[in-house]
Amino acid sequence: MESRTEPAEAEPEPAAAIRRPSPHSTAARPPLVRELLLVVGLFVVYKVGRQLADGHTAEAFRNANRVWDWERTLHLPGEGSVQGALLHSDTLVHLANTYYATVHFPATVAFLVWMYLRRPVHYVWARRVLAAVTAAALALHLTFPLTPPRLLAAAGLVDTGQVYGPTVYGAHPATDEMANQFAAMPSLHFGWALMVAIGLIAATRSRLRWLWLLHPLLTLLVIVGTANHYWLDAIVATALLGIALAVIRLPREAGATEAHALVAADEASDEADGEAGNSGGAGGAGEKESVPELVGARR
Repeated sequence: MESRTEPAEAEPEPAAAIRRPSPHSTAARPPLVRELLLVVGLFVVYKVGRQLADGHTAEAFRNANRVWDWERTLHLPGEGSVQGALLHSDTLVHLANTYYATVHFPATVAFLVWMYLRRPVHYVWARRVLAAVTAAALALHLTFPLTPPRLLAAAGLVDTGQVYGPTVYGAHPATDEMANQFAAMPSLHFGWALMVAIGLIAATRSRLRWLWLLHPLLTLLVIVGTANHYWLDAIVATALLGIALAVIRLPREAGATEAHALVAADEASDEADGEAGNSGGAGGAGEKESVPELVGARR
């Protein structure tokens, strides 16, 4: 009896067995000290830049009149309609002023901290987008100083912060050493709030995650109702954020480069497990695997 034997070919590893990097993976989390220094440094640069943009009072008022006329040409709703709704209740106005003064920075910081701890891959993406939008906003603050509508006589709006409190601005913009009141466009209050919502929607899977959009919506009503921003300030902030999101890669694309390292680690682990299994099961199981396949056996 003659027979020809061929070893059985190993089946290729299914693609599903290759693990992709999880958004929870700590391998993507940058060093904490470096991130703290980076975020603090960006904040200091931004604050210094806003102060450099101060002192252009006449230009800021000219630009404000232009923006007011542009909004009327575009048939945008008047900011007064939102403020009128707030002025029906002193408590409502006070709550809006409090939201404007206290939610902006804490909400963004809490968002970054949560992303750093729970979604490190998304954190890197979100931090880059926020930095890009903030840098672009600073450039506009320097080149296009703008008086907010609460200081523009043509708008006929109430400075709710000064009248009802609380406020983060001094009564006289020219002598305000804490903030540049001529940096209305774009509105980083709205731009950051919108990025917080987009980031949380992208990083989570709950069916209720779309409710995060209530944060930028409420922020929009607050910044307009308190007369701190024009509608166009929010529109420009949205446009800058859209450009940043189009340019800066999404987390799953950025995480693809990490897949090679994780796959290599998995393969090394599998090889080690295989060697341990072969050495431990050198008896009957090993003999069964050594039986060749009979191909074309004949007498």
